Amino acid sequence: MKNNDNITRRQAVAGLGAGIAGLAISPAFGAEGMTMGHASVAALEDPTTKYPRPPFKAQQQPFPGLASKMDPRPDHGEESYKGSGRLNGRKALITGGDSGMGRAAAIAFAREGADVVINYLPAEESDAKEVIEWITKAGRKGYAIPGDLREESFTKQLVADSVKKLGGLDIVVSNAARQQTKPSILEISTEDFDATMKTNIYAPFWLLKASIPHLKPGSSIIITTSEQATDPSPELFDYAQTKAANTSTVRSLAKSLAPKGVRVNGVAPGPIWTPLQVGGGATNEKLTTFGEATPMGRPGQPAELASIYVQLADNGASYSTGQVYGAMGGGGQP
Repeated sequence: MKNNDNITRRQAVAGLGAGIAGLAISPAFGAEGMTMGHASVAALEDPTTKYPRPPFKAQQQPFPGLASKMDPRPDHGEESYKGSGRLNGRKALITGGDSGMGRAAAIAFAREGADVVINYLPAEESDAKEVIEWITKAGRKGYAIPGDLREESFTKQLVADSVKKLGGLDIVVSNAARQQTKPSILEISTEDFDATMKTNIYAPFWLLKASIPHLKPGSSIIITTSEQATDPSPELFDYAQTKAANTSTVRSLAKSLAPKGVRVNGVAPGPIWTPLQVGGGATNEKLTTFGEATPMGRPGQPAELASIYVQLADNGASYSTGQVYGAMGGGGQP
């Protein structure tokens, strides 16, 4: 019995060793001659030539501008973003969701399984309708609520209406912004300064204050800030101040809400091709060379930031809070 037992053990050890050896060898064979199921190989894309590069056509629109009238039209991921169920059943409110990063986030969230409310200015109605069409094509519920976030009563009502339409709220994206280029501080009127502050600082304050009571542990707040927060341009004196405030909001609010299980993060874009630029955010001279100064030599497209918003809303980013994620083509900070 003892001899048989010893033989059995030796056989077991030999078999185990062969199994380990097989595991070690198998990947090499797979790399050289085997395919993994029916999965296709994702082709590499050169980021420097993936999207249009300057020079661009000179173009201006009345504020706030429409993506549908830009040349070239921005890419928000309408045809390219593929979802995988990362946000199934989630409920999102996105301000400035008609165009730019807000639109890219709305489309991506829907394709990841979330229902979405977008807010926009009445002048942006045509762009907003397009976004809702993309959301419904993804099989999700989409709602568009127009209104001016500079009015506290509207901002509070926006949150209440969103909660009612969605049946709750667990993702809040504070993205709407006002940017108007001026050659110097001497050219900025008190009315202009006030409008920028109300849109970019007061509105997020009201939005977040009204939203937080509805957010359960696991919820996510995402604030769109900018490279302007830490590397301001002289012609964006007031806008840059507001983006610095947005960045501080991320870091302060994250510390406040972390014990409650609510995460707060920011996205800091560099030069991105959106109506913010053609609606008074940049001069024609700046537009024709927009993004040229970045190491990549071109502006970014909203679609290139969509996955960042998804990641920050996803449960997989559960230890990320108080962070600011940049997308600047190699330039800027942080």
